[in-house]
Amino acid sequence: MFSKQAVSRLILINTCVYLLVLLNGLNDFLFNIKDVFPGGLPALVYYLALPADLIQLVARPWTAFTTMFLHASFWHFLLNMMMLYFSGVIFLSVLNQSKLWISYIAGGFAGSLAFVAAYNFFPAFENILPISYAIGASAAVMAVLFTIAAYSPNMSLRLFLFGQIQLKYLALVFVLIDVLSITAANPGGHIAHLGGALFGVFYGLMLRKKISFSISSLFKRKPRMKKKVNSNFRPETDDDYRNRKAAENKRLDAILDKISKGGYESLTKEEKDFLFRHGKK
Repeated sequence: MFSKQAVSRLILINTCVYLLVLLNGLNDFLFNIKDVFPGGLPALVYYLALPADLIQLVARPWTAFTTMFLHASFWHFLLNMMMLYFSGVIFLSVLNQSKLWISYIAGGFAGSLAFVAAYNFFPAFENILPISYAIGASAAVMAVLFTIAAYSPNMSLRLFLFGQIQLKYLALVFVLIDVLSITAANPGGHIAHLGGALFGVFYGLMLRKKISFSISSLFKRKPRMKKKVNSNFRPETDDDYRNRKAAENKRLDAILDKISKGGYESLTKEEKDFLFRHGKK
């Protein structure tokens, strides 16, 4: 059985930040603090929410990170955490925990970038730019869902009232909802969702093609390896490499098809081990 530790920790962080916002609101109420910042936000939310205005963003650059753990209402928090648990469990049935962290955090940054870029580019947001803020984990959660949807698009899920549905069609429904909702309430939120989803697709396809992605690896200096001479070692030729990778890809596709038809539990132990080793590459 795969570990859900990464999902639990992400939900715990979001919960702690939400409780902190509630306690700050209680403090403001008890001490009759009426300070309201631009956008009608309480002080704590103002300093953690992502501003669309570039001048404010330069003054509070950390908000591109803190906004992906911030919620200002109970229902927003609850729905995002339910979606995070649902998407995270599916994600971890195929990929490992470090990739979930990368998907969530990098997807959150992608959503922040999409929000700020849209509000500074499109004339429709010109008048509300100084008082517009992004709040919520939705973009990061969308990234998690779309990563696994791009990695294993034919995985089949059983949804209450809807029956069996493939992951790629579920993801498509979310995209359509966000695109069609941009002209309604909360356009910035829907644009951020699409930014997170776009990163998720990009990351999922990278993983499917076995292209590694690690933010920390960009700053690590690779140690120089000492050469060892082994008279029995025969270097792998290009043909050997291509044949080996083709065999691995064929087996991976067969396992993913088996998951889409019978679920993760239909795999043998050896198939689960192969999938786990492949997910760590």
